[in-house]
Amino acid sequence: MAQFTRIEVAIAMKDTGMIPLFFHNDVELSKNILKACYDGGARLMEFTARGDFAHEVFGELTKYAIKELPGMIMGVGSVTDAAAASLYIALGANFIVTPVLREDIAIVCNRRKILWSPGCGTLTEITRAEELGCEIIKLFPGDIYGPQFVKGIKGPQPWTNIMPTGGVSPTEENLKGWFDAGVTCVGIGSQLISKDIIANKDYVKLKQKVKEALDIIKVVK
Repeated sequence: MAQFTRIEVAIAMKDTGMIPLFFHNDVELSKNILKACYDGGARLMEFTARGDFAHEVFGELTKYAIKELPGMIMGVGSVTDAAAASLYIALGANFIVTPVLREDIAIVCNRRKILWSPGCGTLTEITRAEELGCEIIKLFPGDIYGPQFVKGIKGPQPWTNIMPTGGVSPTEENLKGWFDAGVTCVGIGSQLISKDIIANKDYVKLKQKVKEALDIIKVVK
């Protein structure tokens, strides 16, 4: 069962401005990554459920977060159907992120009052997602559309909340471009939690990278 309401999740997304995202099938390594992000100031984590037994890893991470990391909001990404959404909600997901707009996932999440963020790439998709109750749209892949697309959407629809994922890096130039365009928050994966950091288990470096990215966001928002 979710520990946070969808309103609380949406506010946290807006206030912090960044959601780290990653997947790994090693539970202990994943706990260390999660703690490094938490210690760096992150208060949301999107576990991208792309591997075998991902739900088992997520369940352990959620229990760890509830016990050891107060205020950490755990969510799941790469969810592709309603059955998977239901499974992760049962395992404590506070938000669900999808690569595409699927109404069956919207129904499941809305029934349980769980925030869901669908991947959209057109104004028509964005509008339909909002009609289905979506608070924050995932713009995916972000590097294909870019900040200019966000500006174009925010013109006729200033109420639309957008979270680009893909093509976002934790640099001042990149983050300023997105936030100047009007995004609500950003999702950052391998540009933040890099293969080198994972391979070397350099959790101190990860903590510092998260802190630096959040500090930049505070300035450019």
